[in-house]
Amino acid sequence: MTLKHFVCALAGCAGGLITTAIGDRNGAMTTLLIFMALDYITGIVVAAVFGSSNKSEGGGLESRAGWKGLIRKGVTLMIVSAAHRLDLLIGADYIKNAVIIAFCANELISLIENAGLMGIPIPEVILNAVDILKKDSGNNGISEL
Repeated sequence: MTLKHFVCALAGCAGGLITTAIGDRNGAMTTLLIFMALDYITGIVVAAVFGSSNKSEGGGLESRAGWKGLIRKGVTLMIVSAAHRLDLLIGADYIKNAVIIAFCANELISLIENAGLMGIPIPEVILNAVDILKKDSGNNGISEL
């Protein structure tokens, strides 16, 4: 077996485990993954280029803040996995999607905050949508313990 075959087999196994844990990747899950990636990338840009991050003491790029962000996103995916397993347990098909939508709203708000820190003007329609999400779902349906 060549290294290429080994890496491909390993990637296939990892993909299978992730799909089993999180369930089929649907449009909502794809949207969440895109929002998470965009939020993380814009967070790095805010810190590295603009030096105005609210995640680090000096506002600049800090590896510890980056790792904390990745860990948070990993735990988010674990919660989505738990919601998927709840769906399977009770025979439902909506819990995972509701959790994903709540996390999408949270990621979108963070993405808009990052854009604001870069000085990018945010279209009024997006700000209104975010305000509606904040008002309608309390804290976007996500509570901090």
